Amino acid sequence: MIRKGKRMSDTPAPTALGGLSPEESAKLQEAFKDIATRSQKLLQDFSQKYQSEGPQPTDPLHLTQTFMDFTAKMMADPNRLVQAQVELWQQYMKLWQVTAQRMMGQTVEPVAEPARGDKRFNDPAWKDEVVFDYLKQSYLLTARWLQGTIKEVEGVDEKTAKKVDFYTRQFIDAVSPSNFAMTNPQVVKATVESKGENLLKGLKNLLGDLERGKGNLAIRQTDMDAFKVGGNVATSPGKVVFQNDVIQLIQYAPATEEVYEVPLLIVPPWINKFYILDLKPENSFIKWATEQGYTVFVVSWVNPDERLAKMVFEDYMNQGPLAALDAIEKATGARKVSAIGYCIGGTLMAATLAYMAARGDDRIAACTFFTAQVDFSEPGELGVFIDEDQLASVEEMMSKKGYLEGSEMATTFNMLRANDLIWSFVVNNYLMGKDPFPFDLLFWNADATRMPAAMHSFYLRNMYQKNLLSQPGGIVIDNVPIDLRKIQIPVYIQAGKEDHIAPARSVYKATQIFSGPARFMLAGSGHIAGVVNPPRNKKYQHWLNETAKNPPTLAEWQAGAQEFPGSWWHDWDKWLSALSGAKVPARVPGAGGLPALEDAPGSYVKVRSGEQ
Repeated sequence: MIRKGKRMSDTPAPTALGGLSPEESAKLQEAFKDIATRSQKLLQDFSQKYQSEGPQPTDPLHLTQTFMDFTAKMMADPNRLVQAQVELWQQYMKLWQVTAQRMMGQTVEPVAEPARGDKRFNDPAWKDEVVFDYLKQSYLLTARWLQGTIKEVEGVDEKTAKKVDFYTRQFIDAVSPSNFAMTNPQVVKATVESKGENLLKGLKNLLGDLERGKGNLAIRQTDMDAFKVGGNVATSPGKVVFQNDVIQLIQYAPATEEVYEVPLLIVPPWINKFYILDLKPENSFIKWATEQGYTVFVVSWVNPDERLAKMVFEDYMNQGPLAALDAIEKATGARKVSAIGYCIGGTLMAATLAYMAARGDDRIAACTFFTAQVDFSEPGELGVFIDEDQLASVEEMMSKKGYLEGSEMATTFNMLRANDLIWSFVVNNYLMGKDPFPFDLLFWNADATRMPAAMHSFYLRNMYQKNLLSQPGGIVIDNVPIDLRKIQIPVYIQAGKEDHIAPARSVYKATQIFSGPARFMLAGSGHIAGVVNPPRNKKYQHWLNETAKNPPTLAEWQAGAQEFPGSWWHDWDKWLSALSGAKVPARVPGAGGLPALEDAPGSYVKVRSGEQ
């Protein structure tokens, strides 16, 4: 039927959704269809997992009782609580007043500003737009008030106070206005400009991360397809010359015609993979060390599965550094070796040196420690995860498979820098609908390794919880009581000034334990950049104190320290080269007493968590 005065051809083409073209509408409907299908599959998988494994504990970290006890202490002083509320109200009133003055065109100073380095509020709208500026300052006032009030509660033991402060900060970070679509100016702008396509793409990214995590949210920090181990990361030439169930030993190709007589063994952490020291040629510590004339060997730890569940700490020592020493002597004919231990690899090296000292084994001539703790009395923020309830929870988790999933450890480390390593990616991936930027460091960070149950439990309980390693005879390894004070060889101890994993003051304690000459060096930056800082970058700085004896505390050491610009690598080279013997003809991997098994970086490092 044709109505009078209007032809059918004059009727505009229908659109499924107002304001969208037919093509845009069809694209949107297809996207919703895909989201619905994938969501349904995720719900089915979750239901099956729930039925097979049963309901998961609602409070696996046992935080409820901690906060209840803390709240009781806080309520015990109602006058102080009222005073704190009044102080907050006064700050709000001041913010209201300043905001009103600004809306009337007056120039005003902000009541609260973000801390230096806080990237959440970098967008100009957080300062230029009155509404967003008010949201930002209101959030900052509340956050600082809450943390300040918590720290002033009396009658709370130090460990509980740190635990409450840490998890309160996690909550504060989570509720930042930058993490929500309607209160983040960048997201609002992107939503308007793309007609909501950013949120749609973000939802698809969210589903993809849930699928990848098999029901758990596995946030992508980088484009994992942009990098390949042995392809564009971990590319220094070398050969695997030895392997057992726990390690592959890589000997790297020489970069000089002559090398020092004493080879260098690097023992990295097994929590992460060794190629943090060989990400790319321009910042590779391994490549740089070969260029200085060292014969470099590196331990590449296995990524364990349930078959290695019963591996213990002494297995990692015997089949790790001690097995590597035997192999290096066969490969080069050199009995004396210098060593580097990084992070937990340094903790293992300290225990190994004490074990060797007790047995009269003098094959290690000198040792370097990168951000390694041996006294855990002040372990930093990781200490909040160490109490009986949380350790029991971790051990129960490990008992199901015989190991701790690498993702669990990665989440713990990410929580230490939640704004940078969690929430920034929530905003980028899910609210802005963008794909994460390809970044080799974050690729390495996501390439986590598993922890064998028995070994990891031993490490957490004896080092972190009981601090037995620093006590003479506190730990028995392979039936030998060990004492770190028996270590008399020269040591070089590196710490990062801003290290949140192995705090500098904790690392420094080793200078008061080892009996031999100890050169302590404090590097600018943190756990990674404080170590991986090649001279060519001319970044950061480092501090040295040339007094004959290290004072009792880091603060005293710093008081007499001198600052030097740039990398500390040359200082370390000067120290180690004097202890590495004469020069000999360069050693070619596989041409000595041990044949090459495969090319570096080997096969162990390529096994990703979730693969067998």
